[in-house]
Amino acid sequence: MLEIRNFSKSYTNGKKAVDNLNLTVEAGEICGFIGHNGAGKSTTIRSVVGVLDFTEGDIFIDGHSVRQEPLECKSVTAYIPDNPDLYEHLTGIQYLNFIADIFGIEEAVRTETIKKYGDMFEITSDLGSLISSYSHGMKQKVAIISALIHKPKLLVLDEPFVGLDPKAALTLKNIMKEMCQTGSAIFFSTHVLEVAQKLCDKIAIIKQGAIVAFGKMEELVQDQSLEEVFMEVTENAK
Repeated sequence: MLEIRNFSKSYTNGKKAVDNLNLTVEAGEICGFIGHNGAGKSTTIRSVVGVLDFTEGDIFIDGHSVRQEPLECKSVTAYIPDNPDLYEHLTGIQYLNFIADIFGIEEAVRTETIKKYGDMFEITSDLGSLISSYSHGMKQKVAIISALIHKPKLLVLDEPFVGLDPKAALTLKNIMKEMCQTGSAIFFSTHVLEVAQKLCDKIAIIKQGAIVAFGKMEELVQDQSLEEVFMEVTENAK
């Protein structure tokens, strides 16, 4: 579902933010992406979803090139950034209908989807209020619902659990598992390693723009914790 092939991204000064990165996420898999601040996680994620241009390597989503076929990629992808930037002059329901219009979602389907996830996140009764009146956590919930509205094949999230209360975080984890059971794939960055260890099928560890460990969770971790593995490979990698 997601293939990153020989991907590199350089700053204007020539320094590489990401250097020759390769990884794959199959349909039905949850892949965690971990690394220190500044390691290249957000740069990679923003390139995957088409927010950042790149010239080296390629990224494929459901067999389509992000560089050559951006619309085909975006039509099956959803992205939730670490700090959702929503249209604050709209109400929650207006924003969700706007996103549904972009993806051409039928009235009955969007109504059912918004109700389903609105109830799960306990925000249905607030969707008539202006987004400018929402807390950070409420905005995060609306961003999540908007990402799910077109039933994406690939869900990409940057630190998705920041700002969510424990109940909402558990709801999101259950939704992620449910999506994978129906054949979607998920690629997300997080600093919460305990969550990643419990949730992910695969893990990719990045240091200074390069992948230093990548593979199935049980094979990488074995009898250690993900935290121990992370500290070991990031300290030993050059």
